[in-house]
Amino acid sequence: MSRPPASTPLSSGPDLARCTVIDLSLVLAEDLPCHWSTHQPFQHKVWSWFSTLKTSGASVVNRSGVPYSTRWMTIDEHTGTHFDAPSHFVPPSDSGLPGASPSGDVTAEKVPVSQLMGPACVIDVTSLTDSSDDPGVSPVITAEHIIAWEERHGPLTPSDVVLLRTGWDRHYQRGAAGAPYLHDVIVTQREPGWPAPDTAATELLLERGVRCVGIDAPSMGLAHDGVPVHVLGLSSGAVYIECLTGLDLLPARGAWFCFLPLKVEGGTGAPGRAVGFVPIAQGTGD
Repeated sequence: MSRPPASTPLSSGPDLARCTVIDLSLVLAEDLPCHWSTHQPFQHKVWSWFSTLKTSGASVVNRSGVPYSTRWMTIDEHTGTHFDAPSHFVPPSDSGLPGASPSGDVTAEKVPVSQLMGPACVIDVTSLTDSSDDPGVSPVITAEHIIAWEERHGPLTPSDVVLLRTGWDRHYQRGAAGAPYLHDVIVTQREPGWPAPDTAATELLLERGVRCVGIDAPSMGLAHDGVPVHVLGLSSGAVYIECLTGLDLLPARGAWFCFLPLKVEGGTGAPGRAVGFVPIAQGTGD
């Protein structure tokens, strides 16, 4: 087995013993809108139960004779809270395809975990959510939104993790109530899309040296044109963390963010667990 890549030095983080830990991850379940609507549906089924039980409608089986329970899953790499590796939108360097570059060789297991953590900079753009009545179309997070945040909270730095707080996670509900989260935006196009950055905003973040950006919406891309922002950021070596939740529990600045994905060989991304560490004396909000 090959050795893992050498670790990358981190900027100084908080004293974790004096922090409140905030879970920023979505729950996965078959009746929640956790998978991209045109991709493999998430499934989670009982394989073996403590004992065999039969009812008129269904049954569960103890397959091994040993009293334990286990379940199996089918899951797309981009299910629930997950990250996009550069290979998600950039073809590998030897493919001969348009846009191919060495960034396309960076699959999920090759992204250093240090790139997925750092000081959290939470940019509140909740005013954009539900600001449009145009079905299937996203309101745009612009460079001006980022500059306005910097004027209030200070300049972004290369060590920062930028988290775009849209409030879209309030649509993450069970059953039909969850259709506005994703399905009714991209499939039926009955609902307007989530706020997302345009290429100018993405270019500004890259100019600041930011290489990890997260959002509490289904995608970093605009619902009506998601490719350009993905190609721009991922081809530049940045990574995106999508489908976060609870960003309202973090301060605009002062928390520490960490996302640890599954280490999937050759993956275009992977689901994982995102957390924020908030110093106990630090208040939340903007």
